Amino acid sequence: MHNPQLNQHGELQHLLTTEGLPKSIINHILDTAESFVSIGNRDVKKVPLMRGKSVFNLFFENSTRTRTTFEIAAKRLSADVINLNIAASSTTKGESLLDTIDNLAAMQADMFVVRHSQSGAPYLIAKHLRDTKQDHVHVVNAGDGRHAHPTQGLLDMYTIRHYKKDFTQLRVAIIGDILHSRVARSDIHALTTLGVPEVRAIGPRTLLPGGLEQMGVRVFTDMDEGLKDVDVIITLRLQNERMSGALLPSSQEFFKSYGLTPERLALAKPDAIVMHPGPMNRGVEIDSAVADGPQAVILSQVTFGIAVRMAVMSILAGN
Repeated sequence: MHNPQLNQHGELQHLLTTEGLPKSIINHILDTAESFVSIGNRDVKKVPLMRGKSVFNLFFENSTRTRTTFEIAAKRLSADVINLNIAASSTTKGESLLDTIDNLAAMQADMFVVRHSQSGAPYLIAKHLRDTKQDHVHVVNAGDGRHAHPTQGLLDMYTIRHYKKDFTQLRVAIIGDILHSRVARSDIHALTTLGVPEVRAIGPRTLLPGGLEQMGVRVFTDMDEGLKDVDVIITLRLQNERMSGALLPSSQEFFKSYGLTPERLALAKPDAIVMHPGPMNRGVEIDSAVADGPQAVILSQVTFGIAVRMAVMSILAGN
């Protein structure tokens, strides 16, 4: 089966998901990101790798942080960045998604960074560009529905590699609202591809999707049991805006059973790191003492996220 993310030479053409992304490409992105981590500090503000290229941020769904990090990443590569808040413009006038894409491609776009509430929207755009012979335009999925958030998955892998060096000895626990989380899916696919021997999912039954075991994940509904001896903890935000019906009694109840407190963190390995894709709900999925504590690497994730997004865009642009 043709992987829609790769061109005929097996190079990255679009970044749509971590699922099925070859290990060699993931490692290439992480290695490239490493060379970008110091850019943006006092000495080196920018590199000219995307000078003259236009990156369009197409956000059909709000996200200040993701959009900002993509914008910073593109500017550090010297690209021209155009931010479009589409929710407020063309689609409200009845223009279809693909009409919008054609119009922007006609404006000499080189890359679309797409965030959409519908799963599969970035695939649709990538397929349309191929069908209409506009495959010089690259698509980066910045989050689609409940499906995928590949750059978050990759920045999480970068963070884990930075602190733990080797993936093949780790136990990684992902906690919370896995059902609604595109980050959880992207992390699970990347972790298993990179050879992590044990990925755990911890949460209440109502927030655990079916099929996790088939993805090679160990499922725990008991937090204390699930956290025992893990090396990496990824806590997820409760996605209240995506929850239909009462999947949870209350956020206080959730914190009582599944909040990451200092006492629970003590069940993990002493050098375990704590990650969170943000934005955090303090006192719901994570205690402030943990979020601000020495084992949290949450702000490093944000810093590394810019380097990883630079790596993805520069690799795509260089093809």
